[in-house]
Amino acid sequence: MVVTRHRGITFLTLRGPETRATPVYCPAGGEWLGIRVSLGTFLPFYPAAALIDRRDVHLPGGTGRSFRLQGLAWEYPDFENAETFVTRLFRAGVLARDPAVSAALSGEWQALSRRSTQRHFLQATGITHVAYRQIQRARYATTLLERGVSIFDTVHQAGYFDQAHLTRSLRRLIGETPARLREHARQLSFLYKTGPLGESTLARLQQPSSP
Repeated sequence: MVVTRHRGITFLTLRGPETRATPVYCPAGGEWLGIRVSLGTFLPFYPAAALIDRRDVHLPGGTGRSFRLQGLAWEYPDFENAETFVTRLFRAGVLARDPAVSAALSGEWQALSRRSTQRHFLQATGITHVAYRQIQRARYATTLLERGVSIFDTVHQAGYFDQAHLTRSLRRLIGETPARLREHARQLSFLYKTGPLGESTLARLQQPSSP
């Protein structure tokens, strides 16, 4: 959820996951507040699959201080009350969370079958578990390169097969080549902290995707 304030106009936009690199246009004089919910949290009335890859939804405004969502007026959140705002959305049923996503991330498949968990993951996030792991690996590789790690070492640490594999992944998911990332040639927005990938995660990433 992104609150935009620009030239006296305020509006809230719902944005979904992205499976490829996309530019972000931020005109001068504007202010933005982004609320990034945890993976597995979703809006039941706005499926993630319908918002994927910049199919944004701009919600209608109620007044200059509020917008309308699910037939109710909500005051625009700010930095001070963003957490309270999200809590209210949960209590009103506007936001929900699927625990099967956490199970998929931790590798716990006991509660549901693997196939059922993957189906829940796709419904809640709009992307497959495999696609999510690929995005996380690309973000981790980008963090390594920006810290000055060599391309060769990044291939090994992030679990890519070779440099060509790394380059293809970063071009598609990050929008830059490894060399340009090491040169800090472009500012990257929304690149959140991504920690080292464990051996089990790397092993899953290197497995071919299921049809």
